[in-house]
Amino acid sequence: MSHPASPRALVLAGRGRYGDPWHDHAATSHRVALELTAAGLDVDVRSTFPDALTDLTPADLLVVNAGRGTADDDDATWLPLHERVRDHAAAGGPVLALHQAANTFGDSPWWERVVGGRWVEGTSWHPPQAVATFDVRPGHPLTDGLGPLVVDDERYTDLVVAPDAHVLVTHDEGGATHPVVWVAPGGRAVYDALGHGVESYAAGARAALLRREARWLVGLPVA
Repeated sequence: MSHPASPRALVLAGRGRYGDPWHDHAATSHRVALELTAAGLDVDVRSTFPDALTDLTPADLLVVNAGRGTADDDDATWLPLHERVRDHAAAGGPVLALHQAANTFGDSPWWERVVGGRWVEGTSWHPPQAVATFDVRPGHPLTDGLGPLVVDDERYTDLVVAPDAHVLVTHDEGGATHPVVWVAPGGRAVYDALGHGVESYAAGARAALLRREARWLVGLPVA
């Protein structure tokens, strides 16, 4: 008896135009791939090249782990990648945006609508990386029974978040509560601000949250 194929995840790892000096996207993308494989997905890791997503289908989970990007004379070269991402989301394809993905595709404003929020230069920021406790909101399959979330990571602060996003994880800073994990409006994309470095995934609950996000987005039971 043949078994159904595992859902496929394509992890888009930042480099070049979508890399930076502060994030080791290759290392974190490798760790993400290991966790998603453990979650039962068939995983490919692709660096950010213009033709990286030519075989992306609406059934695939697109995981974006990449940096901001800059507008330059090569904009036309990158249109195929931008259009693939945009069309995937428009077709209802699942998207998981990790950490700096709140700041990626700065050259394509539609990305904010896909993930339900954005890092805004001059407004958004983060305290120095440290072990921190994040507040988990129950009442959703991604967080029910997850347990305390204590992670060595950055705490993204003052992100712009869509008012109808379903916020699942927050932290407190400066007398205010700041969302760091949410389901975007429409329910086909999740943004997760954790994951600055591989040390983030050493926390069992954080790794479990990532696996849950992936399984939920492709329609598998989260447990």
